[in-house]
Amino acid sequence: MMVLAVMTMSIAAQTEKEARQWLKQGEWRNGFTKAKPHKTLNTKEFQEQYKKNTAQWQALFRWLEETDLQIIAKGKHPIPNSTLTASVEDSSNQPLEERNTESHKRKADFQLVVSGTEGFALLDHETSTVSVPYDEKKDVMRYTYDKERTHFFEVKGGQFVIFFPSDWHIAKIQTKKKDQNIRVIVVKMDYIE
Repeated sequence: MMVLAVMTMSIAAQTEKEARQWLKQGEWRNGFTKAKPHKTLNTKEFQEQYKKNTAQWQALFRWLEETDLQIIAKGKHPIPNSTLTASVEDSSNQPLEERNTESHKRKADFQLVVSGTEGFALLDHETSTVSVPYDEKKDVMRYTYDKERTHFFEVKGGQFVIFFPSDWHIAKIQTKKKDQNIRVIVVKMDYIE
């Protein structure tokens, strides 16, 4: 039994190492140079989703590279050669108490910070519980959480994060920066099981 556990851990570590190498090599970029992934990115999940739906990810990165993200009008923009829509948001971070928790089942949240610094949080699964059951129409579930067991982090302009269904999260949380204004590109990517 112990040998099986060690072998399983070794395979998982090797898979994670391969995913980090894949991310570093950058084939996924499809020419995209405007931002880099934040260190919290689940590289293994990203690699798996990219392989399952390569055309959609390539369309996203091509559109991001070909679009002037600083001047494009806020609002919804269809991404050519895909079913994707980019939401360009000019907004600001808010106090934690004013922000909602969320996770999704059918979508992964791709969020690129164009300018400013956005505050985020990842919820601890052991101490968080569902507070609002899954809404099929909106593809969202809400949680109560223990602030002390929550991982808070900041994403600066020129970085992106991707929240997969297992990433229970909070976005647009007030940071310690003087300026809370942000420009963010949000794209709901299809999640393939």
